Amino acid sequence: ATIRTDGFVSVHAGGKTGEMVTKPLIFEGKELVINYSTSAAGGIRVEVQDEAGAPIPNFRLEDCPVIYGDEIERVVRWNSGSDLSSLAGKPVRLGFEMTDADLYSIRWR
Repeated sequence: ATIRTDGFVSVHAGGKTGEMVTKPLIFEGKELVINYSTSAAGGIRVEVQDEAGAPIPNFRLEDCPVIYGDEIERVVRWNSGSDLSSLAGKPVRLGFEMTDADLYSIRWR
């Protein structure tokens, strides 16, 4: 038997779209990396929000192309790119919109 890297537990969304928002986080680094799995019809989008929960321009859900597949190390990208270094050291929330997907872990690098 094998266990997926960092895959012992996940946040799971079924066929109906679900949302999850983190508590405020302070990070170091410049890219958000996720470990995830979706069905062929599923997907994940990520939004970066300020501490109060307002979307940060260029990092809204609408700016994030749908992520689908099965990867243990996927850099999240928005239309403006993946560089989050301007937000490092500041409290942010991450909002996830998921359909038929599992999110196993998040990290910054």
